[in-house]
Amino acid sequence: MAFKKPVSSLVLIYTEDFKVLLMERADKKGFWQSVTGSLEENETPRDAAIREVFEETGIDSTQYHLEDWALSHVYEIYAHWRYRYAPDITHNTEHIFALKVPTSIHIQLSADEHVQYLWVNWRDAMDKVFSWTNVEAIKKLAEIHQLKL
Repeated sequence: MAFKKPVSSLVLIYTEDFKVLLMERADKKGFWQSVTGSLEENETPRDAAIREVFEETGIDSTQYHLEDWALSHVYEIYAHWRYRYAPDITHNTEHIFALKVPTSIHIQLSADEHVQYLWVNWRDAMDKVFSWTNVEAIKKLAEIHQLKL
């Protein structure tokens, strides 16, 4: 197995009325998140965002406006997922994107990655996601659209 690159993209998918798509991880019950995924060889963060959105949700993000927020976070990789990375890797850099879709559209989950999905009000989504970087992405959504936190 090849090790994952410690660089990833997170895509916050949201609707015009600011519902956020959350998916429950298949490998960690109760862990809700936005679309995320590591960059593959010779892939840009934007390329990874487009690929991961399609793989995890079935959405063709080229049909909508994929926003690069020019924002990234460095976080410590959870111990239970470190085996996926080279032995000396402890941190990941995550690039943040957003994808606005018109309404709560149907999602085709990748069964090996997620078991269910929900469209959740953006405020409630902040309480449901497990990752602080995901919370920060939702806060950025609120900031950009001048929503009251």
